[in-house]
Amino acid sequence: MTTLLAGRVAFVTGAARGQGRSHAVRLAREGASVIAVDIAGPAAAANTYPAATEADLQETVRLVEGEGARIIARVADVRDTETMGDALGAGVAEFGGRLDVVVANAGICNWSRFWEMPDDQWQTLIDTNLTGVWRTMKTAVPHMLSAANGGSIINVSSVAGIKSLPGQAHYSAAKHGVVGLTKSAALELGEYGIRVNSIHPWGVATPMAEDTMTATMLTEHPAYAMSFGSVLPAVPLAEPDDISDAVVWLASDLSRTVTGTQLTLDMGATKV
Repeated sequence: MTTLLAGRVAFVTGAARGQGRSHAVRLAREGASVIAVDIAGPAAAANTYPAATEADLQETVRLVEGEGARIIARVADVRDTETMGDALGAGVAEFGGRLDVVVANAGICNWSRFWEMPDDQWQTLIDTNLTGVWRTMKTAVPHMLSAANGGSIINVSSVAGIKSLPGQAHYSAAKHGVVGLTKSAALELGEYGIRVNSIHPWGVATPMAEDTMTATMLTEHPAYAMSFGSVLPAVPLAEPDDISDAVVWLASDLSRTVTGTQLTLDMGATKV
């Protein structure tokens, strides 16, 4: 364990596996105590990749504790304000009443052309990927203000929050919405020393990236392939740790001048 975030408390949503787990472990390695939540079960009927489980969340606990850090982990859905509030409140109380870092990472991904998309597919994704980020911040910010230590909020958007993607109008709308929400939050929270930024990964080697519907959609609609480029062919997929490098930087004082920004971690995908 190092000391970049020593004594600080971090809240990570979607922490059971993938990027969320990586962020929790890396923040712990830098000295932070961690409050971790995940739905740990099916999140949307339209998803075509395996759901995270409670066993996955417990593995995150094991890995964080292996870094010598403390962790409170709870099953909670970012669509449920009450459950989120209970989980975060318990963690903040356990760790001395402070909250310094928030990583709004929880999200889902599925596919359909927008005019063929059932209403519930649209609504569930928007509720998770956009409104869930708002609920995360709404739940967390009062604790940060009460602690009066400033802090850093990191909202996980996507390349699709900068350039829209075909077959994913709902995902693109949600991730663009996260950008607008992030900018407004940065303006409102700056006077309290709380920085708010969004990060924009491209493909990352997680279970979501193994969704077979990606290939199906691109096979059925080959014209869509032009939207899925990269200028670093030697890096077809990022590793979760690559994204965590940026999370740790934004969480720490190394980025103390950075707020309201959109940090691309995309192998140049927003340029093609």
